Amino acid sequence: MRIATVGPTYPARGGIARFTTLLVRQLRTRHNVDFFTFSRLYPRLLFPGNTDADPSEESCREPATRCLDSLNPLSWRRAGRAIADVRPDVLLLQWWTPFWLGLTHSLSRRARRAGIPVLTLAHQLVEPDAPFIEYFISRGALRSSDGLLLLSEEEVAMAHRFMPGTPVRLVALPSLHQPTEPAPDRNDARSQLGIDGDRPVLLFFGFVRRYKGLHLLLEALASVAGVHLVVAGEFWENEGPYRSRIAALGIDDRVTLLNRYLPNEVLGRLFAAADVLVLPYLGGNQSAVAATALAHGLPVIATDVGGLAETVEHGVTGLLVRSGSSARLADAISRFFAEDLGPVFRRAIAGRGPRPGWAQLVAELEDLAAEVAQDRGLSNAVAD
Repeated sequence: MRIATVGPTYPARGGIARFTTLLVRQLRTRHNVDFFTFSRLYPRLLFPGNTDADPSEESCREPATRCLDSLNPLSWRRAGRAIADVRPDVLLLQWWTPFWLGLTHSLSRRARRAGIPVLTLAHQLVEPDAPFIEYFISRGALRSSDGLLLLSEEEVAMAHRFMPGTPVRLVALPSLHQPTEPAPDRNDARSQLGIDGDRPVLLFFGFVRRYKGLHLLLEALASVAGVHLVVAGEFWENEGPYRSRIAALGIDDRVTLLNRYLPNEVLGRLFAAADVLVLPYLGGNQSAVAATALAHGLPVIATDVGGLAETVEHGVTGLLVRSGSSARLADAISRFFAEDLGPVFRRAIAGRGPRPGWAQLVAELEDLAAEVAQDRGLSNAVAD
């Protein structure tokens, strides 16, 4: 099958750029893939974080045609013509924010005029902290798709309400950082982070945004004595209020803030230093961080929002709590350490074997492409 796909890649930073690159790499083991990517992704004024290139030495790259400018509709038209010219059996788009509404419409219209089926992989149908109007924007953008790949049962149900009759596949989010060597020594990892080796350690990892609930975790931490928190990731909002809250709660000596984008090569050290990953999200669809932590054998305490409840098995690989309460979060953290659940959960994670990975995602994509092709009478769309 010949697949044209669109999405960010190196030097763009973040999970979706890495996801796209790893997906293209896996697809290329079975199919002919034309990868179209960006010469400019986000304008600096609209991007809340640092727009510098991914600083990782272990960068993830795949050959791509760098032809799309997010602010130049003429580049969208040129890319649409280039996609039509290669005559792929399917065009694979991605969706995660209304910023891509114009580009999605432009590429979808051009593909459909050329008789090319369009599949969309939605990282989230709507953003967790979005106004209600975003539901209608997403619906308008995704109705041009012939099939959808979604990351949680909650969003599958939403898609059936949004777009009844559109073929949908539920796919598991693979880990974006599989360990390739033995985990670093726990004490060495903590020493490099400046943390007492004997102190229980929580890890909050990823871009800091309001919906991720860090403010609740800080309040919970104040209620749990003797525990240290490492916040590892770039702030996409003002760091000042968080530092003020830390000082007001009297937990300055129990919080390490690493406000920067962390390169891939230090992730193993972070996971080795922690006893448990904590994801106190107020909303959201899925978390690549949870999948990656489990791939490294690290238990997870998370709120039961979106696909997190489908990723973390309560009482087996971690603990789930209802979102929005620092008290419930504090109780879960206290229980985790009081009952010494870390070793129990680690054994369970190891015993479950590898999580669903890229091969399973590609298989679902192939199955969806075959269904769409059958509906459209395009039998060559499933040929390898």
